Amino acid sequence: MPSHEIVGNLHMHTVYSDGEGTHADIAQAALRAGLDFVVVTDHNVWVDGIPPYQYGGDGKQRVLVITGEEIHDQALQPQSNHLLAFNTRRELAACAHDPQRLLDEVNASGGLSFLAHPFDYESKLINYQPIHWRRWDVTGFTGIELWNYMSEFVRLVTTPAAAIHYATDPALGISGPNPETLAKWDELTASGQRVVAIGNSDAHATTVKKFGRTAVIFPYEHCFRAVNTHLIADEPLNGNYEHDCDLIFTAIRNGHCFVGYDAPASTRGFRFSAQAMRGTAIMGDEVNGEGGVTLQVSAPKPAEIRMVHNGRVVAKREADTHLMHIATKPGAYRVEASIEHKGAKRGWIFSNPIYVR
Repeated sequence: MPSHEIVGNLHMHTVYSDGEGTHADIAQAALRAGLDFVVVTDHNVWVDGIPPYQYGGDGKQRVLVITGEEIHDQALQPQSNHLLAFNTRRELAACAHDPQRLLDEVNASGGLSFLAHPFDYESKLINYQPIHWRRWDVTGFTGIELWNYMSEFVRLVTTPAAAIHYATDPALGISGPNPETLAKWDELTASGQRVVAIGNSDAHATTVKKFGRTAVIFPYEHCFRAVNTHLIADEPLNGNYEHDCDLIFTAIRNGHCFVGYDAPASTRGFRFSAQAMRGTAIMGDEVNGEGGVTLQVSAPKPAEIRMVHNGRVVAKREADTHLMHIATKPGAYRVEASIEHKGAKRGWIFSNPIYVR
């Protein structure tokens, strides 16, 4: 089974759209945060010619910088239907007005597509209107952005005092994916669809000027130490661009990944697997359920671990690093883990499902 863990972030913006940093700024922040790769997703522009690898000061540590795109119809009011497109290697913003055509073009290019912040939050204080995904009639998307770090912060910005409080220490309010997004994901996978979940920062490194001072709110490095996507791949990255991109996007397409909130504690080392009469599987895989399937979870530190079957919790362990469950019914089985951090329970790990058929 795949065993090499690769950690990255797949949603961020630079000066080419509404971000305030360069690709080099992002790469250095990713290196400091210990990421293996980033996918830069500027709005409606596919930026070509960016050096794919950037290195730390010692010349040994490297990060892979991949170009992606966040595509949407800029004329649509209110704004909705933002799509993250990966590995298309071409500009597709001209298709933004028709989400189904856009998805078809992404697939024709051999790319992957994820519905960005499908259930967004509103903040009247900063005049932010939610950017939901509204076209649930479309088909062919790879998955959804289960946890968007900046979107969750928006829900906390209810008063000036709250804005200052949570901007100073976001971990006091960050708690997990939007419940509507979780519910929709469970609905889709319970219906038999394979829907891959990823988690991202949506980092912009926005500069704010107040009271004669200038500060960067949520710098890239801060965001890259928070919500990330952890991949389980067949082999490690080796510094060859084609090899490494193929390894990353194959793992994502197969759902061999989990969403980890790495700020309270590193989620590296989490594993979710299945053993059955006819083989083994990891998250994202299908397994034949004849004769029962043993599902096994291993977390890197004690946590509340929950096994979720088609949206319903079927097993739970408190303050433990392991959980085992015998699956006797078909459906999508996924794992959630929570830990105590700064006085409250926080969502920590959200695995992709193992599909028992």
